[in-house]
Amino acid sequence: MYVGALTLDILLGDVRSLKQKRSVVRPLIAELQRRYPSIAVAETGHLDLHRRAEVGVAVVSSSAGNCNEVMDACERMVAFRPEIELLSARHRLYNDED
Repeated sequence: MYVGALTLDILLGDVRSLKQKRSVVRPLIAELQRRYPSIAVAETGHLDLHRRAEVGVAVVSSSAGNCNEVMDACERMVAFRPEIELLSARHRLYNDED
């Protein structure tokens, strides 16, 4: 069993309040869950900053290749959104022997 963890640090465009931030981050999370129903995704950091967000994605699979494939696809989907600038993406892969 493999568990993939992806942490995305993103900069939001023209956002001036936490309410506007939610209007950008919630649809992003919903779209990730809709496209990849087997993942778990949540806003995990920068909760008090209105122009920054950290989104965490978790994937569980029987193969390391599948975990990496899903994490790469999630990263690409976020990177290609015009209202978001992806600052960094951190991939981690754990297996049952770690």
